Amino acid sequence: MAALLEVRDLEVRYGSIEAVCGLSFTVQAGQVVSIIGANGAGKSSTLLALSGLVRPSGGSVVFQGEDITGLRADRIVRSGLVQVPEGRAILNPLTVDENLELGGWIRKDQRAVRASMEQVYALFPGLAGRRRQLAGSLSGGEQQMLAIGRALMAEPRLLLLDEPSMGLAPLLVKTIFDTIAAITRAGTTVLLVEQNARQALRISDQTIVLAHGRIFREGPSAELLADPVIIEAFLGKA
Repeated sequence: MAALLEVRDLEVRYGSIEAVCGLSFTVQAGQVVSIIGANGAGKSSTLLALSGLVRPSGGSVVFQGEDITGLRADRIVRSGLVQVPEGRAILNPLTVDENLELGGWIRKDQRAVRASMEQVYALFPGLAGRRRQLAGSLSGGEQQMLAIGRALMAEPRLLLLDEPSMGLAPLLVKTIFDTIAAITRAGTTVLLVEQNARQALRISDQTIVLAHGRIFREGPSAELLADPVIIEAFLGKA
């Protein structure tokens, strides 16, 4: 069976700095795949290249059998690949409802858009009572839920999540990771970049460990959780 996403020899450069160096991996439909690594390892640059926000300097990205390398970000969203950026990037002056409506901008059937909004509110009950509240007045955890919900409004086949637990309290981190698992069970494949390596390994099927823009380790997450090198570098004592 062909992979949902196939990345081959991906390179990302910022001037003379090579952030991603010949990266190759695949994501199968129905999986959660995590990318972990130290700051500056190339994790976020990888996602930006996949979603069209940064143009790759080399390699190829094939999504659902179509070469999307270097396409504009809006065309990549229309193809079914949607990113939740680091820092959430919600629209603070707009309400929760308005942020979600904008997430469904590529869809023409407004009745279906409204139905999707109700599905998001079912997934994140804490947002349901804040429909008309300005997004900028939400807590950090609520803003992250809104950012994920807004991305789901585009009906992605593949959802890219960049550091979804950043800055959140431990209880909210658990909620976010439980939600990621629920999203996958509902049929959306997830590619996750995350500093919380232990949580990422626990919810993902496969994990890629990056170091200096290259793959340092990769394989089933359960195996990497028991790898002494990964434990020492990223996990420490439980």
